[in-house]
Amino acid sequence: MRETARKQATNLSIRSDLLRQARARKINLSQTLEETLEKILNEHDRQAWVEENREAVTVANRFVEENGLWSEGLRTF
Repeated sequence: MRETARKQATNLSIRSDLLRQARARKINLSQTLEETLEKILNEHDRQAWVEENREAVTVANRFVEENGLWSEGLRTF
């Protein structure tokens, strides 16, 4: 999202076994959390867009089914 955004310290709780394993494998917890949280937020945004635009997409699809695409006669494939 925004790699230039300022970092902010926070306190988190994590299962001790997961923390131990992550440290043993030298996994950067901050980076892992940021990447995973960004994916989750993007998916939430995508789902919200789909829901907000569901009616418009349905209408557009119906129009194409009934009338075809405007470029139908222009395709060479």
